[in-house]
Amino acid sequence: MRLDRIGMAFAASILAGSATAPAFAQSPYDGQWQVTIVTSSGTCEPTASSTLTVADGKVSAAGANVTGSIGREGLVKVSINGAFANGQLSGNSGSGKWNGASAGIPCSGRWQASRL
Repeated sequence: MRLDRIGMAFAASILAGSATAPAFAQSPYDGQWQVTIVTSSGTCEPTASSTLTVADGKVSAAGANVTGSIGREGLVKVSINGAFANGQLSGNSGSGKWNGASAGIPCSGRWQASRL
Protein backbone atom coordinates (compact mmCIF):
# COMPACT_ATOMS: atom_id res chain seq x y z
CA MET A 1 0.00 0.00 0.00
CA ARG A 2 1.46 3.37 -0.98
CA LEU A 3 1.63 6.25 1.49
CA ASP A 4 -0.85 8.28 -0.55
CA ARG A 5 -3.42 5.57 0.31
CA ILE A 6 -2.03 4.99 3.81
CA GLY A 7 -1.66 8.73 4.36
CA MET A 8 -5.18 9.62 3.36
CA ALA A 9 -6.66 6.70 5.23
CA PHE A 10 -4.41 7.24 8.23
CA ALA A 11 -5.06 10.95 8.33
CA ALA A 12 -8.75 10.22 8.07
CA SER A 13 -8.43 7.69 10.86
CA ILE A 14 -6.74 10.20 13.12
CA LEU A 15 -9.23 12.98 12.74
CA ALA A 16 -12.49 12.05 11.00
CA GLY A 17 -16.22 12.04 11.57
CA SER A 18 -18.95 14.64 11.11
CA ALA A 19 -18.27 18.34 11.63
CA THR A 20 -19.41 19.90 14.86
CA ALA A 21 -19.18 23.59 15.71
CA PRO A 22 -16.62 24.17 18.51
CA ALA A 23 -19.26 25.77 20.77
CA PHE A 24 -21.20 22.48 20.76
CA ALA A 25 -18.24 20.09 20.83
CA GLN A 26 -18.65 16.95 22.90
CA SER A 27 -14.89 16.55 23.36
CA PRO A 28 -12.13 19.15 23.47
CA TYR A 29 -10.74 17.93 20.13
CA ASP A 30 -13.93 17.87 18.05
CA GLY A 31 -13.77 19.91 14.85
CA GLN A 32 -11.75 20.18 11.65
CA TRP A 33 -8.02 19.43 11.52
CA GLN A 34 -5.29 19.57 8.88
CA VAL A 35 -3.16 16.40 9.11
CA THR A 36 0.18 15.83 7.37
CA ILE A 37 1.82 12.40 7.18
CA VAL A 38 5.60 12.10 6.59
CA THR A 39 7.40 8.81 5.84
CA SER A 40 10.80 8.38 7.50
CA SER A 41 11.48 4.75 6.49
CA GLY A 42 10.15 2.30 3.92
CA THR A 43 8.87 2.59 0.36
CA CYS A 44 5.66 4.54 1.02
CA GLU A 45 5.09 7.95 -0.58
CA PRO A 46 7.09 10.67 1.21
CA THR A 47 4.13 12.85 2.33
CA ALA A 48 0.35 13.11 2.33
CA SER A 49 -2.02 15.72 3.71
CA SER A 50 -5.76 15.99 4.34
CA THR A 51 -8.39 18.13 6.10
CA LEU A 52 -10.42 15.96 8.50
CA THR A 53 -12.89 16.10 11.38
CA VAL A 54 -13.31 14.64 14.89
CA ALA A 55 -16.81 14.08 16.35
CA ASP A 56 -17.46 13.13 19.98
CA GLY A 57 -13.84 12.00 20.27
CA LYS A 58 -14.54 9.15 17.84
CA VAL A 59 -12.37 8.53 14.82
CA SER A 60 -13.99 7.45 11.55
CA ALA A 61 -13.80 8.12 7.82
CA ALA A 62 -16.29 7.64 4.99
CA GLY A 63 -15.21 4.77 2.78
CA ALA A 64 -12.33 3.67 5.03
CA ASN A 65 -11.97 0.85 7.57
CA VAL A 66 -11.01 3.04 10.53
CA THR A 67 -11.27 2.50 14.26
CA GLY A 68 -9.92 4.62 17.07
CA SER A 69 -10.44 7.50 19.41
CA ILE A 70 -9.01 10.68 20.82
CA GLY A 71 -9.27 10.81 24.61
CA ARG A 72 -10.23 13.92 26.59
CA GLU A 73 -6.52 14.37 27.39
CA GLY A 74 -5.70 14.26 23.65
CA LEU A 75 -4.28 10.73 23.42
CA VAL A 76 -4.65 9.50 19.81
CA LYS A 77 -4.97 5.76 19.06
CA VAL A 78 -6.11 4.62 15.62
CA SER A 79 -5.99 1.68 13.22
CA ILE A 80 -6.72 1.58 9.50
CA ASN A 81 -6.28 -1.29 7.07
CA GLY A 82 -3.27 -2.68 8.95
CA ALA A 83 -1.63 0.70 9.64
CA PHE A 84 -1.45 1.98 13.21
CA ALA A 85 -0.91 5.44 14.67
CA ASN A 86 -0.62 7.00 18.08
CA GLY A 87 0.26 10.38 19.43
CA GLN A 88 -0.96 13.38 21.36
CA LEU A 89 -3.14 16.40 20.60
CA SER A 90 -2.84 19.44 22.85
CA GLY A 91 -4.88 22.58 22.29
CA ASN A 92 -4.84 23.29 18.56
CA SER A 93 -2.02 20.99 17.42
CA GLY A 94 -0.58 17.52 17.82
CA SER A 95 1.84 14.93 16.52
CA GLY A 96 2.73 11.29 16.73
CA LYS A 97 4.06 8.22 14.95
CA TRP A 98 2.55 5.77 12.45
CA ASN A 99 3.56 2.43 10.95
CA GLY A 100 2.20 0.29 8.16
CA ALA A 101 3.45 -1.45 5.01
CA SER A 102 3.76 -0.88 1.26
CA ALA A 103 3.78 -4.07 -0.85
CA GLY A 104 4.61 -6.00 2.33
CA ILE A 105 7.63 -3.81 3.14
CA PRO A 106 7.34 -1.95 6.47
CA CYS A 107 6.89 1.84 6.39
CA SER A 108 6.83 4.26 9.27
CA GLY A 109 6.98 7.93 10.03
CA ARG A 110 5.46 10.85 11.86
CA TRP A 111 2.25 12.81 11.57
CA GLN A 112 1.37 16.39 12.54
CA ALA A 113 -2.05 17.96 12.95
CA SER A 114 -3.35 21.48 13.46
CA ARG A 115 -6.89 22.64 14.15
CA LEU A 116 -8.47 24.74 11.41
